[in-house]
Amino acid sequence: MYSSQEFTLDSVTFQLREKHDFKWIHSLGEVFCVFDKQDSGNISFGVEKNGSKKFVKYAGAKTLEYKGHPEDAVARLKDSVKIYNNLSHPYLVNLLDHFEVEKGYVLVFEWINGESLHSHWSFPPPKKYNHPASPFYRFKQLPIEFRLRSLTSIFEFHVHMEKKNYVAVDFYDGSILYDFENNSTKICDIDLYMEKPFFNKMGRLWGSSRFMSPEEFTLGAPIDEKTNVFNMGATAFCLLGGELERSYLKWDASAELYKVATRAIEEDRSKRYANVEEFYFAWNSALKDTLTMNIEIL
Repeated sequence: MYSSQEFTLDSVTFQLREKHDFKWIHSLGEVFCVFDKQDSGNISFGVEKNGSKKFVKYAGAKTLEYKGHPEDAVARLKDSVKIYNNLSHPYLVNLLDHFEVEKGYVLVFEWINGESLHSHWSFPPPKKYNHPASPFYRFKQLPIEFRLRSLTSIFEFHVHMEKKNYVAVDFYDGSILYDFENNSTKICDIDLYMEKPFFNKMGRLWGSSRFMSPEEFTLGAPIDEKTNVFNMGATAFCLLGGELERSYLKWDASAELYKVATRAIEEDRSKRYANVEEFYFAWNSALKDTLTMNIEIL
């Protein structure tokens, strides 16, 4: 167990493993919230200046949950700048600025009035799934059309990503921000997305096992379009079904959409859709068939 040091920035208190200089943040505004429970080696802040809010992600400090070296976290955060710029999209959080400071690196994003669907620091399982204030629980209570619209945002971004020659690494429900007031979805934390070709050199890649394909646990396996398809199918089961309990009984949408999602998560890669675009086409076709059937019944 690591020892901890308590810090206070403006009215916000948080903990790190050792002292660290955050004087640089005051030029960005007043700190009004902190996210210090990540295992990525990053710590993030909400700041406000002249009525404008920003989201600030920083690497370089020794956070409590991170077991690696701060310099590795700094390198990953620096590398992610290219990813956010290359994959810029209406459904992706907007990177505004980035710069180096004495002991780390800073990314500044537009502030999003959304809540993470995997806010494990506030609602660790099982509270994530059953607490009425949990963003994930509240999302699962939304009408099916709102959840389908959220999936549309996610799928469209990943079609775009694939066309830019990237693969989604470490995408999970913690990467989804949902704005309950406006019923809109944004994607965040794509820091580990990789350009193709990419092969598994770790054995177990970064990410949540709830969303990961067999090849993401297999040393030397290609991580490619079919991996992306699995990830999107797993996302559908998370937002519309029973997550890892992928039976039809737990599925909230139509049988046609269930068939599409089930093919996407085939363990045998050869049985999956070729890419996210093909998967998304099949998904939309099934969705239209469902709507047509409902109209005929009415």
